[in-house]
Amino acid sequence: MKNRTLRQKRVIAVLSLVIAATVFALLGVFLWKAVMNDVKTPDDFKLYIDGFGWKGYLVAFGIQVLQVFVAFIPGEVVEIGAGLAFGWFWGLVVCLAGTAAASAAVFLLTKRFGIKLVEMFTDREKIDNMRFLNSEKKLKRLVFLLFFIPGTPKDLITYFVGLTRMTLSQFLPISLLARIPSVVSSTLAGHYFIEGDYLKGGIVFAATAAVSAVGMLAYNAIVKHRTAGKGAEQREK
Repeated sequence: MKNRTLRQKRVIAVLSLVIAATVFALLGVFLWKAVMNDVKTPDDFKLYIDGFGWKGYLVAFGIQVLQVFVAFIPGEVVEIGAGLAFGWFWGLVVCLAGTAAASAAVFLLTKRFGIKLVEMFTDREKIDNMRFLNSEKKLKRLVFLLFFIPGTPKDLITYFVGLTRMTLSQFLPISLLARIPSVVSSTLAGHYFIEGDYLKGGIVFAATAAVSAVGMLAYNAIVKHRTAGKGAEQREK
């Protein structure tokens, strides 16, 4: 009877996760399409957000939260939009606030539901590639590096880190601090675009894109090296 009750609880938990993931995905697609239908230029985006008045900050906050949860929405697009709407500094504040709230929720949910939650947002191969984090001795340093390097899939990494021994009080300040340079570059590009300084905006955007490309290569190299190292250790055992 006890085992049956436990199975029922697990089934309910899994169904709840599936429903939540589906709702977030649908909201993400709906919101993304709704914004894109009204927004064709940087000025359009600023007018769109300004139309909400002070609530525009809450709208941008909600978009950032949703972006972290859904993960497939490019974070840089949201950050540039925040820079367009609020300037680089307040755009940074809104983005970090939304990221902090969503990252904390994702982290705690992953701690609670484990790998079943992660599997809803990525495939098994990527999960296997990140398993080295569980046994990483210098975990805090590596997490900071992964979140500091532009171009890494930070929102997906948040799900993985929830499977490690890190606590929320350790993870949140480390990841947010590491994110700041990348977010600033995006909000700064948006700020320059809305000010009409397209040259500076283009330079910042191009530089960010180039660094992100290099960062992605570095990320792939780190994952490959760490995965190979853990595989060699297991074969020796």
